[in-house]
Amino acid sequence: MGLIRRLRVTQRAMERARLGVSPRDRIRNVDFRRRTRDTDIAERVAKLKWQWAGHIVRRKDVRWGPKVLDWQPRTGKRSVSRPPTRWTDDIKRVAGSRWIQAAQNRGIWNSLQKTYVQQWTSIG
Repeated sequence: MGLIRRLRVTQRAMERARLGVSPRDRIRNVDFRRRTRDTDIAERVAKLKWQWAGHIVRRKDVRWGPKVLDWQPRTGKRSVSRPPTRWTDDIKRVAGSRWIQAAQNRGIWNSLQKTYVQQWTSIG
C-alpha cells in the first residue's frame, strides 16, 4: 500500500509541475487526470508486473527467472510476525495456486489481467 501511495503522490506532483499549478490552487486530482490524459501509475505498474510474470513463465530457456518464481525458503514457512509477501503471492490470489499453468495459455492469462490490475490498484 505504501508503494502505491508514494507512486501516486509522485505522479500527481509531476502532473502539477507540468501544468504549472500550485497545490494552493485547490484543483482536484481527477481534473489533472482529465487534463493530462495520463493513466494511473499504479495501473501501469500492475499491468507490467502481470505481463512480465507471464513472459517469464512461458520462456523455454534455462535462465534464472522461472527458478526464482518457484523458489521456496529452506524452512518452507515464513516468520510469524507479519511476514513479507513474496512476489508471486498476489498473482496467486487472482490466478490461483496453478497460476504457472494458467500463464501458459495467453488467452486465459490476458483475461485474468484486468482482474489483477483492479485488485492491485484498489489496495492503495
